[in-house]
Amino acid sequence: MPERNPPSPWRIPLVREITVILLIKLTLLLGIKAIWFNEPTVPKDGQQRVERHLFGQPTPSSIPTEEQPR
Repeated sequence: MPERNPPSPWRIPLVREITVILLIKLTLLLGIKAIWFNEPTVPKDGQQRVERHLFGQPTPSSIPTEEQPR
């Protein structure tokens, strides 16, 4: 009995269509990444702005000038 080779998955139209769609999506995503996300943007004064946002502006009354006895 001659052995039959298993049919190639590329002969199934659905497999070919899904592969083409995935390749198009991958190409678009890589193109978008290369155009818009090619280098990081660091805002001017970024760390100080984040610190002010997270910790708030210290008020003069909250800054201890002298240590108070307990």
